[in-house]
Amino acid sequence: MMQMQIIRGQQQSAKKVVIYGPEGIGKSTFAAHFPQPIFIDVEGSTTFMNVDRTPKPSSFAMLLEQIKYFIANPQLLRTLVIDTADWVEKMCVEDMLLGAGKRSIEDFGYGRGYTMAYEQFGSMLNLCTTLVDRGVNVVITAHAWMRKFEQPDELGSYDRWELKLGQKTGSRTAPVIKEWADILLFANYKTYVVNVDDQGAAKGKNKVQGGKRVMYTAHHVCWDAKNRFGLAEELPFEYSQIAHLFDSIPAPTKPVDLAPAPIPPKPTTPPPPSPTSTAPKPVDDTPILPAQSPSTASTVTEREVPDEDGIPQALLDLMHANSVKAGEIQFAVHLKGYFPNDTPIRNYPPDFINGVLIAAWPQVYGMIQQNRKDNPFYEK
Repeated sequence: MMQMQIIRGQQQSAKKVVIYGPEGIGKSTFAAHFPQPIFIDVEGSTTFMNVDRTPKPSSFAMLLEQIKYFIANPQLLRTLVIDTADWVEKMCVEDMLLGAGKRSIEDFGYGRGYTMAYEQFGSMLNLCTTLVDRGVNVVITAHAWMRKFEQPDELGSYDRWELKLGQKTGSRTAPVIKEWADILLFANYKTYVVNVDDQGAAKGKNKVQGGKRVMYTAHHVCWDAKNRFGLAEELPFEYSQIAHLFDSIPAPTKPVDLAPAPIPPKPTTPPPPSPTSTAPKPVDDTPILPAQSPSTASTVTEREVPDEDGIPQALLDLMHANSVKAGEIQFAVHLKGYFPNDTPIRNYPPDFINGVLIAAWPQVYGMIQQNRKDNPFYEK
């Protein structure tokens, strides 16, 4: 019978945190106090802050590539901050529309567009979970908005703060990010209504006072929040109130590649020439290329100078992030039979660039990597 190992007690590990609240309350500043943070500033709101950040992603595919980079190099940081979720969702939907050649998420029909957005957004959260498993905290900020909420079994309605995600009822991105989080914090200004004419708050003249910034850590009828660490339901909106949850988490280290190093072949000593042999013929140092069909035999050598002129910035960002040259994309496109190898990327139709090269970048990049492996003389 198999022996089962039982793991007992609490374990210190990286955490998944979502912080949302109204504009300007200080979500980014709050996130900057987490241990050794690096921002993926999708919104572009941290330029005034003294923080480390990646280049602003110009596409959802580039955002995923940036997260994958930190998965491969977790020792570079202790916290990844994605700022903000609603801008990520907007960029995700834009990539979907460009890839499918549609103008609205409703054009997919029968809620299909919202399902696709949910799946794409979920793929980002899955990558974030992998990063957390590597020992890196992930903090996602989001805006909040107030919406009218009606209880199905009650009369009347009331205002409720919600994540500013998925403006249509078919959207599922807000529920999935709330489920994903270990800690969901709602930050807001705490105000008080004070009657100033002694006629009562209902009929008299009232004035709003207060404005202290607080954060809520537990569910309320007027907002969503949660935590799994016994935090007080209401706390000052200060990182020091939750710092103890992260101070004892060990710093991540780069994963060790356990694959054994290849054993180099033993050098062989050529036999001495026989006394009767003639002078050796000169050796031809020209490399022997693998057998290729006539249609592809010349494509490897035709990739002389990559030309990036006229390439959209969103595609350039993906190329630079993965050290991909224009000629490598042209070669991959040629092998798939879309365009001749000597067709510059600037001459590709915009819908092909957006719908194939950018929207399906993981597949395109995977093919480029395979081309590099298959052909040892493929220019890199």
